[in-house]
Amino acid sequence: MTLSAPADHSDLDRTRARIAEVLTRARRRTATLTDSVDEADLRAQHSPLMSPLVWDLAHIGNQEELWLVRDVGGREAVRADIDELYDAFKHARSNRPTLPLLDPDQARAYVGSVRDKVLDVLDTNTLSGNPLVDNGFAFGMIAQHEQQHDETMLATHQLRIGPPVLSAPPAPAAQVPVDGERVLPAGEFLMGTSADPWALDNERPAHPVWVDGFAIDIAPVTNEQYLAFIADGGYERPELWSERGWAHRREAGLFAPQFWERDGDGWTRAAFGVRTPLRPRQPVVHVCWFEAQAYARWAGKRLPSEAEWEKAARYDPETGASRRYPWGEDQPDARTANLGQRHLEPAQVGAYPAGASATGVHQLIGDVWEWCSSGFEAYPGFRAFPYREYSEVFFGGDYRILRGGSFGTDEVACRGTFRNWDHPIRRQIFAGFRLARDLRADER
Repeated sequence: MTLSAPADHSDLDRTRARIAEVLTRARRRTATLTDSVDEADLRAQHSPLMSPLVWDLAHIGNQEELWLVRDVGGREAVRADIDELYDAFKHARSNRPTLPLLDPDQARAYVGSVRDKVLDVLDTNTLSGNPLVDNGFAFGMIAQHEQQHDETMLATHQLRIGPPVLSAPPAPAAQVPVDGERVLPAGEFLMGTSADPWALDNERPAHPVWVDGFAIDIAPVTNEQYLAFIADGGYERPELWSERGWAHRREAGLFAPQFWERDGDGWTRAAFGVRTPLRPRQPVVHVCWFEAQAYARWAGKRLPSEAEWEKAARYDPETGASRRYPWGEDQPDARTANLGQRHLEPAQVGAYPAGASATGVHQLIGDVWEWCSSGFEAYPGFRAFPYREYSEVFFGGDYRILRGGSFGTDEVACRGTFRNWDHPIRRQIFAGFRLARDLRADER
């Protein structure tokens, strides 16, 4: 991996300021998620799928210490004795409550001590000289890691039983109608990136990909659209499901998206301790890949491939270039995408016209992660960096790709090339989907 270093002192100062800002924003969010509950809630395992919040907190600090204090800074260890406790590959989530974890006060003191040392390392490091530090890569990687765990902790809050402790203003309503689909003709585009300084290894390298012509929905599937699937017996019709999907539907007793409940003739959805009527024009959330696949068959369409999704999000037909974000190169903001826990729900479809792609597809970034049909595989020319366990060990497993981020994803961990993956049965994540289809002969 080759990254260019800052060209002069002003560039170095700007890079340091950017790093400090994203690290501070991540830590502020971590504090919101952990300070909002009492010690018992921090220690509790709210689902066997999730770690206790106090484990996530100390794990965030431990990864920061390993990479930035010890590796980048060359400093002495703060707590070498806890490395194994907070190694995610040595302890399954279901077993973490039984470990001799740091208590909440100890965990807070630990992550604070680590952060003080990291900021000192940042002040003295030239952010050049090797790929790990060029343009602040390791610092960006750790900011992304913390925000990824923050989104995981937000999902834990969603699973938590008890009175609400998080609050945010409602997500915005639609500004423009966004029904229908867009047709993208066959052609090549540049997928992935070799230029983004903080892109992770599985996003690399940039490589040309031929994509046959296809149509993709302008917006994600909404609650009201999904309700029509339920009303038409979608959960009782095995012909709509794959063999494995139908077996899972029956074993897990699926009858609607997670956190939905019938209320007389209508439905409600629980979100972070508050149960409210469904908002019909919000993207559906908390559905697994099997549910998305069954809905697609019911609708006479399919899930997009990962390459189709990225082409719809990044390809500019006027220039032939691939953008960093659907709307261009500028960082996301409140006009373009629902990110960063700014709201605790998806926005209505049509709420972000300024965030549409060059091909006219909306809300590809933020709101809900979108299931794709593709498995998680390496790009041609992939090289593991800086460690195999981030991506390589997951390639070829029982995973399906998710793209685009959710309302719980921070902008530092979300871009047009960012790749997420999970098992096809997972529903606690903030996942929805949109549909695609092959072109008819008269459309090619």
